[in-house]
Amino acid sequence: MPTLKERLFAALQAAGMPQIPGEFSVVPWYQEIPQSLLAEIREFIRLFDRVTTRLTWQSAVTADSLEITRHRRPEVCFFSAWDFHLPTEHPSDWQLIEFNDNGSGLFFAGLINQIFYDISGLKQRSDIQPPPNFSALGELVAGIVEAEAKRFFGKFPDGLFLILDDAESLQRGKFRQELILMRDLWRQRGWQTEIASPAEIRWDGRQLLWDEQEVCFIVNRSTDFLWQAEVFTPLRTAYTQGRVYVAPNPFTYATRSDKRLLEFLSLPDRDEQLGIQAEERTMLSAHVPETHLIREDNLEAIARTKEEFFFKPLYGFGGRGVLTGAQVGRSRLHRLLKRGEHYVAQKRVPKFLLQSENIHESISLWTDLRVWAYQGEIFLLSGRASQRPDILDLTPPGGWLPTYAQV
Repeated sequence: MPTLKERLFAALQAAGMPQIPGEFSVVPWYQEIPQSLLAEIREFIRLFDRVTTRLTWQSAVTADSLEITRHRRPEVCFFSAWDFHLPTEHPSDWQLIEFNDNGSGLFFAGLINQIFYDISGLKQRSDIQPPPNFSALGELVAGIVEAEAKRFFGKFPDGLFLILDDAESLQRGKFRQELILMRDLWRQRGWQTEIASPAEIRWDGRQLLWDEQEVCFIVNRSTDFLWQAEVFTPLRTAYTQGRVYVAPNPFTYATRSDKRLLEFLSLPDRDEQLGIQAEERTMLSAHVPETHLIREDNLEAIARTKEEFFFKPLYGFGGRGVLTGAQVGRSRLHRLLKRGEHYVAQKRVPKFLLQSENIHESISLWTDLRVWAYQGEIFLLSGRASQRPDILDLTPPGGWLPTYAQV
């Protein structure tokens, strides 16, 4: 008889995911999250949305940024993902580690949760909330997209829906297959949907075009967050003229997911300027770890206590470029600054240690929690697991982790 792992991996690949574990790693076990903790996280997400969509916050955080970030936009990112650490000893002391306005893995996570639930016997557990099945998740996201499009244009648009990603990611990225899943789901609804790189679009002076078709709606998966490269000129033009819906975009990045914003959220120094209220500060300070953008005036102090911090590149993604305190010192931090490689230092927060013994294998991994929410409502949970407590290493036996809410 095939093992649970073998059945899980085969079912995921049959559903459209990349080869597992060769191209994508999934843990053949699960984590469950208490409903009381999720209720607290839901309130935090609503607070986060309230603070970051406030005009005082938006004006303050974009004042010294690039001009393109100061174009106020109505898009609400529908792949918004909050990443949390839940300390093993005190899970209620959960901490927001990062926010992504375009969290990759949504559809993969939906498949992982559903298929593991179906084949593992969890259906017999009345104390675990059934996850949304994949078709229901697809319908939910499509409904959100349709509502976003109608709000932006005043009606459902006739043009092309384009899923945009960097050319290299479309060829070799871990989530390229997820874009195909998204495209096919939307085509099933009768929407004209394609996948393309920025080099394949052009501005004709009136509208944005792909293969001579008018583009009206863009799901932006590019990791060039501020569109500074020349290849983004057509997109920048259409965006600044308000001719195309784009989510996420430079405005949402600058006001919500730029890592330097974690400094403002974690520390009270600029609350009055940012419009953060006293009761909001209480929750933010309790659940956002101390974070600093590394500058010349704080570098020495941070270097002296470097073992207390993780160091993340300001424009990094997917865990790339993350350094531990043991990997940096005063000299290296100076060199990074001199080369224009901006980093934030974030206080270390312990993860949850997932341990399990079953008939096939022993599992001992450090996990996090990823929460997808739209307009304050959580609609999907996921997690990642790593052999190491200090960095996110998704190579086997680590990987993406089935995650469920307790009833």
